[in-house]
Amino acid sequence: LLCVSIFSYASIEIPITKNTQFNTSACPVTYYGQEYTTIYINFTGEHMFACFNGYYNPESNGDCIKAQNTGNRTNFVLNDDNPPSYWTYVTTLIKRSVNTITNNATCFLYFYNPVSMLEIYIHDPPFPMSLRGASENNTEPSSGCRPQLWFTMTLFFLISSISCLVKGLCTVTGPTVIDSKGSLNSVSDRCEYTLLQDQSAGFTLKANFLERRRRDVSFVDSVTLDFSQGDDIQLLQGHRVLVSSPVTLSGSVQTFNGVGLSKDQTGVTANISLNGSPVSLFFDGTTAQIYMDVPVNLKGLCADSSSSSSSRLSSDSSCQEQYVDPADDTINSTAVIEQCNILKSAPFSSCNAVVDPEPYMAACRNTLNKYPAVDGLRCQFLKAYAKACQKITHLFFSADHPEPICQDKCSDHEFCGDIHGNTDCRCRAIYASEYTEQNRLGGPTVCKDNTASLTLVGCLLKENGIDYTHLHLNDKTCTGVMDPESHMLKFNFSSDSCGTEVTTNNSQVIFTNAVVTRNSSSDLITRQDKVFIEFSCSHPTPELQNVAFKIIDNWIMIVLQSGEWHYSLTMKAYSDAAQTQLLGSNSDVRLNQKIWIVLETNGLDEEVVSVVTDSCWATSGNSPSSSPRYDLITDGCANAADGTVEVMGNGQGTSNSFSFNMFEFSGKEPSEVYLHCQLQLCVKENNSCEPGCSGSARRRRSLRYRRGAPALISMVWTP
Repeated sequence: LLCVSIFSYASIEIPITKNTQFNTSACPVTYYGQEYTTIYINFTGEHMFACFNGYYNPESNGDCIKAQNTGNRTNFVLNDDNPPSYWTYVTTLIKRSVNTITNNATCFLYFYNPVSMLEIYIHDPPFPMSLRGASENNTEPSSGCRPQLWFTMTLFFLISSISCLVKGLCTVTGPTVIDSKGSLNSVSDRCEYTLLQDQSAGFTLKANFLERRRRDVSFVDSVTLDFSQGDDIQLLQGHRVLVSSPVTLSGSVQTFNGVGLSKDQTGVTANISLNGSPVSLFFDGTTAQIYMDVPVNLKGLCADSSSSSSSRLSSDSSCQEQYVDPADDTINSTAVIEQCNILKSAPFSSCNAVVDPEPYMAACRNTLNKYPAVDGLRCQFLKAYAKACQKITHLFFSADHPEPICQDKCSDHEFCGDIHGNTDCRCRAIYASEYTEQNRLGGPTVCKDNTASLTLVGCLLKENGIDYTHLHLNDKTCTGVMDPESHMLKFNFSSDSCGTEVTTNNSQVIFTNAVVTRNSSSDLITRQDKVFIEFSCSHPTPELQNVAFKIIDNWIMIVLQSGEWHYSLTMKAYSDAAQTQLLGSNSDVRLNQKIWIVLETNGLDEEVVSVVTDSCWATSGNSPSSSPRYDLITDGCANAADGTVEVMGNGQGTSNSFSFNMFEFSGKEPSEVYLHCQLQLCVKENNSCEPGCSGSARRRRSLRYRRGAPALISMVWTP
């Protein structure tokens, strides 16, 4: 390389075996107006770092060059005192390797050891330099992604231990897979795929794709290192790692199942050896990059990006369902092309000879022409290309704008993105469409017995600018409970709590409540939109129906359901006043024997509603309207003409009873007796639900409950 002529001229040479800093003002580095006059050298495990604004720290954004560590030893050389002919010679050698350089070298900084060497040449006038050489001018790209996002150095470098050929690099970014041959294809569904598979090593690298803001565009969402023996390793959103359970990583390498794992502010790195060949995986939540130093015989999308059918792993075909969302009219195709073409401009152009930018530009165009440049996507493809260059050149890049990481772990139906300028968990499009298409913020009311619940979707509330801590039911003390895992907000109420309103509507008793925003008169201003979400449950009286059984059944039950509310109504026959001797299928009932009929409901709140038996009558046929008909109860009161009929507890609660002496219809063969009763519900609030009956004489009843369509239940008796 270019080290051949260094020692023939004057220079300063210092051996380094520990963390050291040097004053390099004699050979300053200038990058977009920032001048570096100090160099910091430190060793960290596998690497040596030469940094320019402090020692290397994986948790901070440093400006550094990374090289291989060879025994915590290197030699530092600064050379700025040579005749013009020397610098002309050096400049000629450099330009042979990097033809984009147009000016001359004036000094250099040089590190060397027996294995590798790093030379930094500073040119006059100062200009920004990148992966392989200098740019032709000092103009920053107009993309809005500052160059130091990708290239923190203004230096020309050479590392003798690095090959200029990509041996095996695979990039998965957004929906696009760029395989090791540079070919690309896009994943159009939300399935899991094999990226790499080495059957002899019992190893499979999988990637799962999911949608974000649009249903018809998928993104790589997680990667899994699957081993035939040992625990799998999952790299998830938010730089989270699971090895059967969550693990905490840092800049230091930790080994799990033979895989070296580490994490910095840019993402998670996993290093593994497959049949003696090193494989390195990097994942930041949006891009997965796999680098193989030595080609290995592998299968999967990284070997052939067109093998999507054979590489698909998901057994559930629902992940393959295709959606078509309306085109985004905010996307400017011309601007997208300009944005993606930056990869052919400085500082990226200096890497174009090493890593072909065309697949990355195509991935950029294909995605940004369909999906808006939000949630960091605008710079994602540039960063993916820069990371690919870094893998080959060993330059260390800082990130002024790391991938968004949400403070709370997002649930399965969420992803981390921008909400009103803040990084938070957004709803995935398919999940959200179940609610947004019906203009709802949550699921339907769930009614059961005397309770009801309403669940609202936390990410939908956030996207609509609603702070869930400001919401409550009619009673301000009744607030929702946010599930920390699912981020679902649940409100519960019963028929007599949380300000529930009880009303009647024809044949229904309705319990109503509402989710509203906190309204404090002490607040001078508010930035919360008003929210009013009304929900209700109803107790309908049973639909008109005839549930009749041949005599012998000792009790009848019908189940009533409307919406999510349900309750049951039973009719039972007893032979004693204490109602302990239930008449059975083999019980003999003699004529003129007194029997007791109990009408009882289950599932109603007796504090709120009462059951009123409005009428009971007998017929000789199974139809309630057949003739002849004999009345036992009318208008809630016993038939005064039949002295054997007695009504007990009518309208006082959710059950009542009556008694009468058994009879048969004259002149009818067979002499069957069908007993029918009609009931209705009565709201007890401010009402008396008891019929106005006095002894055996019935007076006009106060109509304090709505009659509506009464329920009908029947029982049959036969000799």
